[in-house]
Amino acid sequence: MGDIEAPAAGATEARPNVLLSILPTKEFALSHKGLLLIAEVLLCFLAFVCFVASTAASFVTAPLLEFLTALFLLFAYSTKLNQRFTSFHWPLMDFLRCVSASIIFFVISIISVSKYSDAASKAAGVFGFIATIVFAFDFYIIFNDLADFLRRGGQPSEGQPGHTAHPRDDSSDDDSD
Repeated sequence: MGDIEAPAAGATEARPNVLLSILPTKEFALSHKGLLLIAEVLLCFLAFVCFVASTAASFVTAPLLEFLTALFLLFAYSTKLNQRFTSFHWPLMDFLRCVSASIIFFVISIISVSKYSDAASKAAGVFGFIATIVFAFDFYIIFNDLADFLRRGGQPSEGQPGHTAHPRDDSSDDDSD
């Protein structure tokens, strides 16, 4: 019975570490960005479930896509993918995601609350309105961070660990003499 043996002592300890590496760290989960992303993921999932159960099932795609993108960014920020892949401008990508999500959730929430009469559609609309507020607050914060970044001339600030900036190539200034 060589194939069915108890795993080695070190193998059982490695499995929880793999699972914990997927989850956000405690510092990120308690940060402003972490709390906003977790709230966005939860609200999008709740709106998705309510739209699936309602007669307004035609709106199920928007919360699902927003759930997946918010989940991806939660994973990307918590595993610091934004620091590894600097070719993307992560705050701008996140800003565009939040702006589009807040507009889309606002529109489908108004339609689901006003046009459909079942309770699941009303609940989906309420979760959509709450998601609209959370996404709008997130893009307001991101907009202020981007405005500060542009006011500094593209130089990163010292106190913002989640933002990566692209240094300018000032080699043309050195050749001026």
